[in-house]
Amino acid sequence: MAVANFPALQFKTCDIFRSTPKCFKLLPLQKTNLFVKTFVVEAKANTRTDSAKIRNRRMLKKFNGTPRRPRLSVFCSEKQLYAMLVDDKNKKCLFYGSTLQKSIRDDPTCTTIDAAKRVGEELVKACIDLNINEISYYDRNGFARGERMQAFEIAISNYGFLPT
Repeated sequence: MAVANFPALQFKTCDIFRSTPKCFKLLPLQKTNLFVKTFVVEAKANTRTDSAKIRNRRMLKKFNGTPRRPRLSVFCSEKQLYAMLVDDKNKKCLFYGSTLQKSIRDDPTCTTIDAAKRVGEELVKACIDLNINEISYYDRNGFARGERMQAFEIAISNYGFLPT
């Protein structure tokens, strides 16, 4: 913070008004302090995950799912994978599958990568039952492709959902 000192202006009444015979000070001599504060603008750069999420939200405005061409939304946490077929027009979830489901995980017990592949196979079966031939948008929620995501994508690309 910078400090500037300016002395107050001094006038005598006899300097301003020539008609008065007596001269006296109109303003007392004093120093005034003005504090000048600088204005700093700081820009925060988006991290890589923030920009991916922003990009994903922007894409969701363009691609909306319909009953015949739903949006495939996949979320991959640190340990599990979750997949949904979403009809945005009617606000309905047409299919939901995750690697946590007992029907996918139990017969026989498997790793999460094998379970992700089974989720993809279950998604393909549900699409055949619902007479769905294509999806409007494959939504990875801005996440990179890991081992579970690759196993899931291989299972659904065999049906023709993903471009090769």
